[in-house]
Amino acid sequence: MNRRIFIRNVAAGTTGLALGPAPLSLLANNELLTITILHTNDIHSHIEPFTGSDERYNNKGGLARISEIAKVHRKMNPNTLLFDAGDMFQGTPYFNYFKGELILKTMSAAGYDLGTIGNHEFDNGLQGFLDPLPNAKFPLITSNYDFSDTILAGKFERCKIFKQDGIRIGVYALGIELEGLVGKKNYGNTVYNDPLTVAHEMEYLLKNEMDCDLVVCLSHLGLKYRDDKVSDLVLAAETSMTDLIIGGHTHSYVEKPLVEKNKAGNPVIVNQAWWGGLVVGKIDFVFDRSGKGKPVVYTKNLE
Repeated sequence: MNRRIFIRNVAAGTTGLALGPAPLSLLANNELLTITILHTNDIHSHIEPFTGSDERYNNKGGLARISEIAKVHRKMNPNTLLFDAGDMFQGTPYFNYFKGELILKTMSAAGYDLGTIGNHEFDNGLQGFLDPLPNAKFPLITSNYDFSDTILAGKFERCKIFKQDGIRIGVYALGIELEGLVGKKNYGNTVYNDPLTVAHEMEYLLKNEMDCDLVVCLSHLGLKYRDDKVSDLVLAAETSMTDLIIGGHTHSYVEKPLVEKNKAGNPVIVNQAWWGGLVVGKIDFVFDRSGKGKPVVYTKNLE
């Protein structure tokens, strides 16, 4: 199989309260293969839907809804993955009472395939992260936090590779600088490594040494800043082999995923799914099995 990927023909959208149709015409075409990536960020222990008078939030969100979205999409396309870009902890009484145990249990039940670490995962210190960790039945990865000199040593891989119908999807993850954001006693001897340096290392490893067809970054750096602080948009411009950046931290709402140019002049998709589970990001990558298929475009947003 020729694993040439049509980045320009990405099917990109965001799923709000209602479910929309999948690109069934693409899935039904034996010459094409679709990889669907669903994603969330900054859930902040919003296990149940929001309540209140604000129509933007009321009766929206919740892990049951995310679980149903994932089930529906997996039924339409078995090559569907569900990722989270960090800050699962903090935000509701569920965290105050159950710490990280309940959110990790419910995310596991919802069918998450992979997640990464946000700054709020440190809110109860390293022990407060370690204790609930066994409740995560999905892997958590981090590429630029070094926990070697902490009680979290050996608990996280630096990357993860998924094999979907012959396609290799490599994922690495970048966390935000903790100094000045998290109390020193909460992260202890955790070492923060420069995300751009690590991104270059990881994308080269995944693309060239581990033969991945698709390279994804789970980022908890933030979408963009007014200064030159490293963000998802900076990352997109400075990398050359990363195809998709799934962001978090800044709780950014984007109407549709952004298509940026990377350092090599090629397109890279950047997306962030607001916060609290109010939006589920959805990206469809369409591969040509034979190498003879014409470009296929699917860009409908699911609101």
